[in-house]
Amino acid sequence: MNFYTIAGIVTLVVTLLFCGCTTSSPDVQTLTPVATTEMTLVPTPSLMPFPHALDLNEYANFGSGDQQGQATVYNFAVKPNYNWNSPSWKSLGEQVTASQPLALQRGYIKETPKEGNTFLFVFFRVVNTGKKAVYAPSPQQIVVSINGTIFNYSSVNGNDVIIDNVPETQYDYQIGRGGTGGNVLPGESNKAEGYLIYEVPASFLPQTTYVVSNLDYQTQAIWKLE
Repeated sequence: MNFYTIAGIVTLVVTLLFCGCTTSSPDVQTLTPVATTEMTLVPTPSLMPFPHALDLNEYANFGSGDQQGQATVYNFAVKPNYNWNSPSWKSLGEQVTASQPLALQRGYIKETPKEGNTFLFVFFRVVNTGKKAVYAPSPQQIVVSINGTIFNYSSVNGNDVIIDNVPETQYDYQIGRGGTGGNVLPGESNKAEGYLIYEVPASFLPQTTYVVSNLDYQTQAIWKLE
């Protein structure tokens, strides 16, 4: 190979190197994974709507001076239905007016709630601890609160209604015979007590059920069932 041929080859190689036409391994950038923090959602516990609610048989005081009283919810019962009777519920007209549509009869009558509901019996007591007669709260002032929904009581059909397996009578007829309230005289023996019936969802839980009562114009008391 002569001198000119060798010089030409060298010149070609140098040119290719400077022009970047030779093959070389490209630089590969390695991506480092970013560390992530896994977040765990912790459910917020439901807050008690009435954190200072009283227990069953715990009394709340109301009134002032010589007119003072105590009130409590002393029991509750859940009944999918109940049977009742009334000694004075005799005439056919009374029966038709009281509960339509109802087959006319003078024996025990079966009360059933709407589908998906049940009956909640709340037993309420008022005792006069003062020296003068005290005005007791009416049944309209006593409601049941379940998950923020308020339920009013359902009155029975008369002041002498007898409910099977329930020895007490309805609370409002003890104090006012169907009125909106009544006076309770001093002393434990003159206490007013009885049941109030509420139709509530059958799925309700006593642990989240409260009885709320405005005992007078300035005192509200709340009881939890469990």
